[in-house]
Amino acid sequence: MIPEYPDKTNVLVISYLTIRRAIGVTGLLLPLVLGPGGWIVGIPLQPNLSSYYHTGMRDVFVGTLSAIGIFLYCYRSYDRVENWTANLGCVSALGIAFFPLDFKSDPLLQKSLTGYLHSFCGGVFFLTLAFYSLYHFPRDAQREDEPHLRERRLIYRTSGIVILVSLVAMGAYLFVIRGATKQWLNEYHFLFWMEWIAVWAFAAAWLAKGRTIIADVAVDAMAYANELLLKRVRDPQQR
Repeated sequence: MIPEYPDKTNVLVISYLTIRRAIGVTGLLLPLVLGPGGWIVGIPLQPNLSSYYHTGMRDVFVGTLSAIGIFLYCYRSYDRVENWTANLGCVSALGIAFFPLDFKSDPLLQKSLTGYLHSFCGGVFFLTLAFYSLYHFPRDAQREDEPHLRERRLIYRTSGIVILVSLVAMGAYLFVIRGATKQWLNEYHFLFWMEWIAVWAFAAAWLAKGRTIIADVAVDAMAYANELLLKRVRDPQQR
C-alpha cells in the first residue's frame, strides 16, 4: 500500500509508479512479441533480439526501445547519480533502436559504424539496468518505506545478478567460444535466449518497484514463506 502523503505528493508518487510499471510491462512484452509473436506471423526465430530490426517486426522493436528510452528520460529520482543513470539508459535504449545491427552479422564483426554503436549501446543499456537493480532500487526501497523490505531487496539484487550473469554468458559466447561449440550454440539461438532472460530480469525489478499487483502478491508470498521458515527454525517442534 502506498503511504499517505499530501495530495500533490501523492500525484507525484503515482506518476513515478506509473513510469516504473510502464518500463516493466514494456520489457516483459518485448521478447514475447518479437519471438513467439513473430513466429506466429511467419517470422522465424532470429539469432538475437536486435536482428528483428531487419524483419517485419522492425516497428515493434524500434517503437518498444524508443518507449523505454522515453520512460527512462522522464524518470527522475532522489539524486543526480540516479538521474544520470536514467539519462544513460535513455540514450543507450535510443541507440539500440536507431543504430541497427548489420544484417545477418556477428555483433562483434560489423561492417558499419552504426552496427558497432548498436553493440556498444546494448552493453551500456544492460549495465545501466543492472546498476538500477543492484544499487538504486535496494537503496530507494528504504527511503520509500516499501513493505517487506528484505524480500524486495532480494528481488532487486537477484534481478541485477541475473542481468550480469547473462552479460558474462553473452561475452563468453562473443569473445571466447569458437568453432563447433559456437556453431552448436548458434543453432539454439543462444544470444536470443540470453537477451530474453536479461530483459525479463530487468522487467521483474521494475514491476516490483512499480508495485504491480502480481509483483506485490509474489513479495507477500515470499514474506509469508520466510516467516513460516523462521518460526520453524526458532521452534523445531512446531508443526
